Amino acid sequence: MQTELSKKLGIEHAVFGFTPFPAVAAAISRAGGFGVLGAVRYTAPDDLKRDLDWIEAHVDGRPYGLDVVMPARKVEGVTEAEVEAMIPEGHRQFVRDTLAKYGVPELAEGEASGWRITGWMEQVARSQLDVAFDYPIKLLANALGSPPADVVARAHDQNVLVAALAGSARHARKHAEGGIDIVVAQGYEAGGHTGEIASMVLTPEVVDAVDPLPVLAAGGIGSGRQVAAALALGAQGVWLGSLWLTVTEADMHSTAITQKLLAAGSGDTVRSRALTGKPARQLRTDWTDAWDSPDGPGTLPMPLQGLLVAEAVSRIQKYEVAPLLGTPVGQIVGRMNSERSVQAVFDDLTSGFEEAVNRVNRIAGRNADGSNAEGSDTDGKGGQS
Repeated sequence: MQTELSKKLGIEHAVFGFTPFPAVAAAISRAGGFGVLGAVRYTAPDDLKRDLDWIEAHVDGRPYGLDVVMPARKVEGVTEAEVEAMIPEGHRQFVRDTLAKYGVPELAEGEASGWRITGWMEQVARSQLDVAFDYPIKLLANALGSPPADVVARAHDQNVLVAALAGSARHARKHAEGGIDIVVAQGYEAGGHTGEIASMVLTPEVVDAVDPLPVLAAGGIGSGRQVAAALALGAQGVWLGSLWLTVTEADMHSTAITQKLLAAGSGDTVRSRALTGKPARQLRTDWTDAWDSPDGPGTLPMPLQGLLVAEAVSRIQKYEVAPLLGTPVGQIVGRMNSERSVQAVFDDLTSGFEEAVNRVNRIAGRNADGSNAEGSDTDGKGGQS
């Protein structure tokens, strides 16, 4: 599964794997793909340094990258406490009432509320980059579009490629104008923050919009034949995130979440603002239903919503309150029905890709090596020699 981009980066397969888990990122790179570590949860630079040290020690010299959440527009002089003060009391009461309804226990006195949505803040994202650029990363990806121009320049000065996610051709063109090297066309089916255009439509639109920049297809991809389809649409690789949530190397810290993911079908996700304030695809739960109900107060804009629900989400996860327990994930969750190693996932992707390519060759009257076959037909049954 090689393309011009995969050859440029020195990887065997044009599969880019986004994950919050260092062990998964390293395993993806070792398997011949390109592991990308999500940095948004690292509010302390030393924690990111620790995990990048670990990846360096376990990636066997293979290339890897980092994904940050960084706004293109700089907001100065605003503290997290000042932002939290903007949250209406009615919304705080709604959170308290919902948690009480399901009997969610309080955190222990003095216990931190766990991960908070603070990676959006300028100083946090830049502190992550100060750490990351001390490591031999080969790619910097930004989940909020094009990063600031000085960040793009800094990455290019260190021979680091810059990628940005796009949900429309219009967004993709802006990325190209901003000097981005790779555009990730993220379809409606994808987990996390998504737009409203499905991958089958979005991918070729973005490919045409930014040609000759390479495009990675994201959203609804979890098999080799889907990888083949993405490349047939003009992409130079695929960007996979959800698929790695149930691999054996993942550290979900919750058996209950893993079991919910394994049991979920492709129709068991919802695109909701409940987590961050922006539409993000995730498992549908009583928590998302409560926020999306017309009887509720409605969600707040990003980052207010993320700050509002941070402690609640930590409590739900810590005590594994099943009706409320969820996680960002794409519609491909319907294929994630067993726990496998990262290498096993790659074995499945590569074999499925080969079968798909051979199927197309048969339909086109070619042998598996692409040469013309005599006596072929066009129904997919002939053409073998």
